Amino acid sequence: MTGIKIIGTGRYVPDLVASNEDFTKIVETSDEWITKRTGIKNRHVSNGEPTWYMGLKAAERAIENAGIDPQEIDMLISTSVTPDYAFPALSNLLLGKLGIHGAFGIDIECACAGFVFALDMAQRYIATEDDVKTVLIVSPENITKYVDYTDRSTCVLFGDAAGAAVVRKGDKRSYSYLMTEGEGAERIYAHGIPAGNAFTDPEQAAKYAELFPKGKAHYMHMDGQDVYKFATRVLPVAVRKVCEKAGITPEDIDLIVPHQANNRIIQTAAKNLKLPMDHFYMNIENYGNTSSACIPVCLSELRDSGRIKQGDKVAIVGFGAGLIYGAVLFEI
Repeated sequence: MTGIKIIGTGRYVPDLVASNEDFTKIVETSDEWITKRTGIKNRHVSNGEPTWYMGLKAAERAIENAGIDPQEIDMLISTSVTPDYAFPALSNLLLGKLGIHGAFGIDIECACAGFVFALDMAQRYIATEDDVKTVLIVSPENITKYVDYTDRSTCVLFGDAAGAAVVRKGDKRSYSYLMTEGEGAERIYAHGIPAGNAFTDPEQAAKYAELFPKGKAHYMHMDGQDVYKFATRVLPVAVRKVCEKAGITPEDIDLIVPHQANNRIIQTAAKNLKLPMDHFYMNIENYGNTSSACIPVCLSELRDSGRIKQGDKVAIVGFGAGLIYGAVLFEI
């Protein structure tokens, strides 16, 4: 499989910060309880910034970091599950806001694994389409608008952010492993606008509504225990599977960048893989779970800090609603 190279990254986080102490004022919880169970101390939350705005800022910084003309971009992939509009696609809005002409946009909905799936998609387009040489991936998430702030078990977990990356063909091969366990779709969900129109029979609509679990308005529902079991099981599976494709072992990876859902999930996965925690990059303490933005924000921090260098083998691993999971292994 043709390789990929991330030539630029960018990130944006809102200025408004909600600390653990702030949550003690609205729900029955404590800083100690949140920190011990999640590893989170703070999270940035939207102060009115729309999703497209956060994505635009991250994209602009990624393009600048890559040192390219925006018109060199051939394809834009948006991974947001929290767009501002049902249509048009967020990718289309971003192309317009960036002033990019001669490119096409695609939105994908792969929840917290969105950036992983998008990077795999970018690689496949670059490898097979002569007119796609530069891909911009934008992962903006306003996940807190789906958070029920009366549910203390979930409301403390999430924050808002945007990450972006510019991708081109690389000299070294990249590998990916993607998987869906659709039978677990009811474990994490948020309802959209229900079906119905001026001619709908309310009784018939109610029957159809019973086919999927009811939720509280549009708020997120998550079966925490089942999702935790899923995440701790599949994270090491994804790492091993992608390593098998590459003909290496997990020990050969220089750095693993996982979805930032919960530090206990990462600790459990590290033990399963028999790897030290310094093999994993973590920033959950300052951001919380920002859905598909987690991984590109991490990559942006890593590039800015110089922690990853040319020749390093990096694996990104995502998992989330669907239930879906996957990993991409590439060389810096």
